Amino acid sequence: MNESMLLHHQLDQLNAAYAAALDQKRFDDWPLFFTEDGHYKVQARENFDRNLPLALMALESQGMMKDRVYGIAQTIFHGPYYMRHIISPARIISHEGESLMAEANYAVFRTKPGSISEVYNVGRYVDELIKKGDSWKFRSRLCVYDSEMILNSLIYPV
Repeated sequence: MNESMLLHHQLDQLNAAYAAALDQKRFDDWPLFFTEDGHYKVQARENFDRNLPLALMALESQGMMKDRVYGIAQTIFHGPYYMRHIISPARIISHEGESLMAEANYAVFRTKPGSISEVYNVGRYVDELIKKGDSWKFRSRLCVYDSEMILNSLIYPV
């Protein structure tokens, strides 16, 4: 397998593992996809396109992500629902040594027990990644969502 194919395969496997962790509600695993100083932001396309800083969620370290996981597990009350992430193959924007920039489209569906599934959030991931050993970690993941409205509130990571 050539280097480019291997790199694309590794990114797609990372995104698949990321989606599986969230869909299976293994939220304690979620911060581990990031570097210690990793950033996670969920931002409207409108603000992203205008280079405005406002975001629905902006976490600036693995510690902040762990706090969010604690909130999800211990303090936030909401009606139960399941999520399902569909992520496109990654598109590599740039690759230099042990770091790369990539984008992938995503769609998140939400299903409440006894109800039909609905589109929850659609957009693209804008990722900066760093190679750690044989695997990649997110230095930053920006979720730029296209939807003008988020159903209810944003509880789980996208």
